[in-house]
Amino acid sequence: MAVNSFLKVLDSISEWSGRIFIWLVLPLAVLVVYEVISRRFFNAPHIWATEVIDFIYGPHFILCAAYTLLYKAHVAIDIIYQRFSPRGRGILDVITYSVFFFPFCIIVFYQGIIFAGTSWSIGETSESAAFRVVPLIKTAIPVAFLLLLNQGLATYIRAILQTVRGKEA
Repeated sequence: MAVNSFLKVLDSISEWSGRIFIWLVLPLAVLVVYEVISRRFFNAPHIWATEVIDFIYGPHFILCAAYTLLYKAHVAIDIIYQRFSPRGRGILDVITYSVFFFPFCIIVFYQGIIFAGTSWSIGETSESAAFRVVPLIKTAIPVAFLLLLNQGLATYIRAILQTVRGKEA
């Protein structure tokens, strides 16, 4: 029962972070529509628009990754995977998370801290958009991968339980 409670806590972190960061799509959509209308109808593009759109889209994309993993919505090739028994799928998940997922996320998390820390220490800004949000945008990388590690741990524990029990956890 303690394991289920722990998994619910991990899942709730992903759930709430996803529900918060999904709202970044609204200013993103508004800016894209504004820039398209400005560029196509008034022939007046803005030099800052592309960068600001990237500043919103990038964090939106990565900060919602844990939420996407929670709902198993990442791209997967199920042709072979679905042919395995539940125990076989659990074993495969344990192996792939151990060999690929966790090392990748830990490396990107660690390098993201260095990347964001450097940006904060030099007070990095953007030339075309003249914003002082670049360090904040770069901080989204380690935050996103910490959230992804959190949800990956929940998925990994479920895979272990599935391997041991021989049925979906």
